[in-house]
Amino acid sequence: MQIVLLIAMVLISCTSAQRKEINTGRSSNIKPEKTLIVYLSRTNNTKAVAEIIQQNVGGNLVALELETPYPEHYQTTVKQVAEENRIGFLPPLKTKIDNIQKYEVVFVGFPTWGMQLPPPVKSFLNQYDLSGKKVIPFNTNAGYGIGSSFQMVKKLCPNSEVSDGYTVKGGAERDGTLFVMEGEKEVEVHTQVMKWLHTIGLVK
Repeated sequence: MQIVLLIAMVLISCTSAQRKEINTGRSSNIKPEKTLIVYLSRTNNTKAVAEIIQQNVGGNLVALELETPYPEHYQTTVKQVAEENRIGFLPPLKTKIDNIQKYEVVFVGFPTWGMQLPPPVKSFLNQYDLSGKKVIPFNTNAGYGIGSSFQMVKKLCPNSEVSDGYTVKGGAERDGTLFVMEGEKEVEVHTQVMKWLHTIGLVK
């Protein structure tokens, strides 16, 4: 019984240490009021990465929402997205961003859908003029990588400074694996994000 209690206390201690590590960031090189973090997240994995970024650089966190949300059924959404990509349809956004011109740095987060940039993110990049801004993509995926998504961000932001993006394996909805950004995975991703932010010059 004593051994079980000792193991439990060690696990609690480790978890507390991990949380402390997650909440410890470096100073940011950008002004929070000049930073926008926009993200699309179906299973909340991309949202979790967006929140880690906000913890370390500050900024306004905005979820992209559609006027007509995608169906909850995964395969139905896959077929709809494939058709939208085929015909070039840009779904109207419910999300409205006031005074986009005040932001100097815009993070854009999204999952990989069909090895492409999701249509709602294309809608955002087409709707708002990000000329002269620093645009920073970040991505979660089911294991197949970014596909053409980062290239498309550059194509849709021809007059922006597009930084090297961050990508990490998240859930795999097709296999029933949804939110995974917790516990050791959360600590691992936080460490990776901090290194990435340092590499692109946004934290000291």
